[in-house]
Amino acid sequence: MIRLSNIKLPLDYTDSDIKRACAKELRISEQAIEKASLYRRSIDARHKDDIRYVTSVDVHLNINEKSAVSKSKSKYSAIAEEYKYIPLTPKDKSKRPLIVGSGPAGLFCALTLAQSGIRPILIERGSKVEERSKVVQAMWDKAVLNTECNVQFGEGGAGTFSDGKLNTGTKDGRARKVLIEFAAHGAPEEILYDAKPHIGTDKLKETVKSIRAELIALGADIFFDTKLTGIKTRDGAVTAAEVEHKGTRRLIECSDLVLAVGHSARDTFELIHDMGIYTEPKPFSVGVRIEHLRERIDRSQYGEAYKSLPAAYYKQSVHLKDGRGVYTFCMCPGGTVVAAQSEPESIVTNGMSEFARDKVNSNSALLVTVTPDDIQGEHALKGMYLQRELERKAYIEGGGGYIAPVVRAGDFLDCKKSTRFGEVMPSYKPGTHFADIDRVLPGFVTEALREALPMIGHRLKGFDHPDSVLTAVESRSSSPIRIVRGEDMQSVRLRGLYPCGEGAGYAGGIVSAAVDGIKVAEKIIVE
Repeated sequence: MIRLSNIKLPLDYTDSDIKRACAKELRISEQAIEKASLYRRSIDARHKDDIRYVTSVDVHLNINEKSAVSKSKSKYSAIAEEYKYIPLTPKDKSKRPLIVGSGPAGLFCALTLAQSGIRPILIERGSKVEERSKVVQAMWDKAVLNTECNVQFGEGGAGTFSDGKLNTGTKDGRARKVLIEFAAHGAPEEILYDAKPHIGTDKLKETVKSIRAELIALGADIFFDTKLTGIKTRDGAVTAAEVEHKGTRRLIECSDLVLAVGHSARDTFELIHDMGIYTEPKPFSVGVRIEHLRERIDRSQYGEAYKSLPAAYYKQSVHLKDGRGVYTFCMCPGGTVVAAQSEPESIVTNGMSEFARDKVNSNSALLVTVTPDDIQGEHALKGMYLQRELERKAYIEGGGGYIAPVVRAGDFLDCKKSTRFGEVMPSYKPGTHFADIDRVLPGFVTEALREALPMIGHRLKGFDHPDSVLTAVESRSSSPIRIVRGEDMQSVRLRGLYPCGEGAGYAGGIVSAAVDGIKVAEKIIVE
């Protein structure tokens, strides 16, 4: 197979256009091409009057491929092999690892184990996705919070109710396995080649159900509405987990316990900290959700060609005079801002898009980096406690009832409370209330946001539009702790405990968390 890069295609390209462009690059006839398929695709919008797709294409020829590459003298061609993940062979198929959490880390850890012939046990404190969707909708429509099943807890993890974004900075080849598995379980084929792939909340729910079905078919046991309440040990090693289901507790014996609980299982973090398992504070971020008219962002990114293109994506970051970073995160084109709390009397925001990305607004988190030195004290969980404090302040400023505090960007920059909306109407449900964001966030955070907004607006026209809406508080972008592990992926204080994924401090997004789950599974398989 030949992989060609830098193949430029028009916005309305066809399969024939792909074949023709590849033949031209290789200086061969189109008849010599048996198959040409996209490996990667991105939008080049640097010239608004000539926006194109820039692609990499995998080409199969009916002539000698090495000779064709050599003769073409193309600097954009190379012989390549299709990615294939080869499952490891277990030393002991009888072992039954227990995985706590069914987010991407837990699901892909379980899937990798099951595909190798090991039958894992998977527990999830929230409900299966069908029931979870109803509970989450009740929160958004009626302000009824279920603290055990919500946007943070339940099958698929927090990513199920976001955008299903699969873009990642990891260079680990296992990321390709993650995309292939998602596509095999019903995700759109585009995720295999789009530079910024996404599944969409609507399609991700069905994808998660399909993965569950494969796990069960391979012999895994899955228990929903089941929470980890204790870990039993002997001689510095895991022997069993205490779990609770509908008020009843029981023990599950295990020597391998994968802790893939996500970044919001605060009671679990307190449990392991109290056990003396080594945890440490790590940098995280807090801020707001910023919401714009989708059309304004689309025009800014694409010019008049925006009508022919998908909703526009952006990613921005700036470094301030004091060295602190401010950046956008979890950008949701054509999406909504959603209530994502897991504790009572708190406000947590997140962003969500369906696959079509066709809602009126676009939004992203606008975050300020917080380091352990920014928080007083030495407690390993001090970042988590700060998150909780800010979320409860946001609840108070919103006036209760899970109403979120909001302000227009122009008023925020002028240090005053808003009294009206402009062109952007907030999408957050159950509702919003004009409030003083300075009463929610620490001073160094609001000062950083005020400095960064015009800087980003200079790069991305309209980002700091005065009618843009800021909704507080965005506090769950990453875990504020790290459960320290060694090269064997096990806790440095407890053998058989595998801290895994975003909650443990080793990932940042769906793909990297899933990759971490695969890596943990591989260690369990060969041990």
